Amino acid sequence: MSQRATRVSVVPSLVTAIPTPTTVSQSEATAEIARLRAEIARLQVQRGRALSMKVSEKGGVSVYGLGRFPVTLYQEQWRKLLDMKDEIVKFIEDNQGSLSTK
Repeated sequence: MSQRATRVSVVPSLVTAIPTPTTVSQSEATAEIARLRAEIARLQVQRGRALSMKVSEKGGVSVYGLGRFPVTLYQEQWRKLLDMKDEIVKFIEDNQGSLSTK
């Protein structure tokens, strides 16, 4: 069995397409840091927003702001859940040690 050598050739146009590190001036770095801090502040405010609701495409009630995705239930499901409010609160109080917070 003979082994064949593999030949690799470099295409000059591909080599120039690879980005090379560039130096950034102090004022550009300061401006970028300010921009990133403003973006972080905006995201933190957005995360702390109040809850909001809307009617989903399929006619359910979607609640936004509890987590990454909305909580969507149909009105009958919301009514059942809200009717159990006292039981849910008691369950949470009884299991406080086992439950995590976010």
